[in-house]
Amino acid sequence: MIKQQIAAVEKAQLRTDLPEIRIGDTVEVHTKWTQLDAEGKPVERIAIFTGIVIARKGRGTGQTITVRKGAKPEGIEKVFPLHSPSLVKIVLKSRPSRVRRAKLYYLRGRLGKRAKKI
Repeated sequence: MIKQQIAAVEKAQLRTDLPEIRIGDTVEVHTKWTQLDAEGKPVERIAIFTGIVIARKGRGTGQTITVRKGAKPEGIEKVFPLHSPSLVKIVLKSRPSRVRRAKLYYLRGRLGKRAKKI
């Protein structure tokens, strides 16, 4: 009975407005964050992070994606919870024709153009 109640609460919190995201997709992730202005009042801003989805983990409301941006000389990775209220939207930029791995951790060892090739 408790599992059914937990499932009902989680189902109500799942987002349905997100596109189908797969490993290897290039995405733009828009997130909300709060910043204080010069007068000390909180102002909401939207940050955009563009990169390749290298991992997808979890299920239900705990589902996350790891997005890697290839910045020289090092790459930047961020983990985004998919059903978080701070996530505004995800825009799918491009999708590769074929990815043969479940996790693209091998891109961590690559720089420049090689980091984009899947």
